[in-house]
Amino acid sequence: MARSTTSVVTYPDPTRDAAFDLLTGVLERHRALEEALDGLPAIDARDRAAAHRLAATVLRRSGTLDAVLEPFLKKAPPEPVRHILRMGAAGALLLGTPSHAAVATAVALARGRGLAPFAGLINAVLRRVTEAGPAALEALDGPRLDTPAWLWSAWGRDARAIAAAHQAVTLQAGTPLDITLKPGAAAPEGGEMLPTGSLRFPPGTRVMELAGYEEGAFWVQDAAAALPARLLAPLPGERVADLCAAPGGKTAQLAAAGAEVVAVEQDPTRMARLAENLRRLRLTAEAVLADAATWQPPRPLDAVLLDAPCSATGTIRRHPDVPHLKRPRDIAQFTAGQDRLLAAASAMLRPGGRLVYAVCSLQPEEGAARIASAERLGLVVQPFTEAELACLPEARTPEGYLRTHPGLWPDRGGMDGFFAARLIRT
Repeated sequence: MARSTTSVVTYPDPTRDAAFDLLTGVLERHRALEEALDGLPAIDARDRAAAHRLAATVLRRSGTLDAVLEPFLKKAPPEPVRHILRMGAAGALLLGTPSHAAVATAVALARGRGLAPFAGLINAVLRRVTEAGPAALEALDGPRLDTPAWLWSAWGRDARAIAAAHQAVTLQAGTPLDITLKPGAAAPEGGEMLPTGSLRFPPGTRVMELAGYEEGAFWVQDAAAALPARLLAPLPGERVADLCAAPGGKTAQLAAAGAEVVAVEQDPTRMARLAENLRRLRLTAEAVLADAATWQPPRPLDAVLLDAPCSATGTIRRHPDVPHLKRPRDIAQFTAGQDRLLAAASAMLRPGGRLVYAVCSLQPEEGAARIASAERLGLVVQPFTEAELACLPEARTPEGYLRTHPGLWPDRGGMDGFFAARLIRT
């Protein structure tokens, strides 16, 4: 009679080892996920991509995963153990990892990371979780569990739609790729032309493999992120400043429209990236390495685009680390900086010049609340018209502002959250 055999999982497993490091980087060292990803040792591209997806899934669905694990834990485990439990549960319940593999790789990872005393606990808990299977998720309110209370409250009536869109990213295996075409450039095959003018490709599309990339025919830019520059509507020959300009998507839009563009950015590394992007695109802009809150042009400008630094809560669908890195107390620091930049931008304009203020934030304090004091800066609101936002009428607020959020276009893969307003210098 043949003897039964069992597979033995050895350590290290490159995917889970890297995913563990990514979670440690974000949740314990408070590093951005992309920064932690850049800090990984060299591994196979497939393992790197799989590790990123596993870590991103844990970050995106941590509330749900904790709710699934909680009944089988008598007390809170150490953070490294919780990372491993979440990874095992995420693999089995959300990413299609076979149950035995989810358990065995988690146990092997624990032993390899000096957590052997917890191997029995991890084995027992994950066996119970995998026995329940995806059905364990059915009774849970995933969107609510996976959204910190302060964000849920701030998002108001849109909270559930936004949170559901964040949750859907796991099912869709990532976010779609949006590009902006240079005027007259041929569109690469395989994309969907969106009503706003962006071209969208399925998740997992490799941008550098699209026809026209090397020739500078387009650049990567979320459909929502492309709207503020389009709404500024620069005319050929107008002198326009793009403040806080890197990585350069909006600078490229302004330059492609024929404006004389000054791109102001204070971070040397990000400025280098902007310059590199403009070279590939064969577009020209004057690059100024300076703090936009203190820089002034030699003569007044026709228009200014201010995409201000913010909490970036509108980008959570792409950056699931944001809810783990940002706190309510951070908002006051961002709004103070936004007010300084608005005052500086106002002083750059000629009378009658226009300013589009934008943030990739869903927080009301960083949006309409910042415009409330525009009059003291010599600015008046000029609402976006229904005709200007005919491509996305649901994003026009009663005040005539732009407000997008990830819950829009759910059948197309959503979009980032942006606020934008147009102001005129008196």
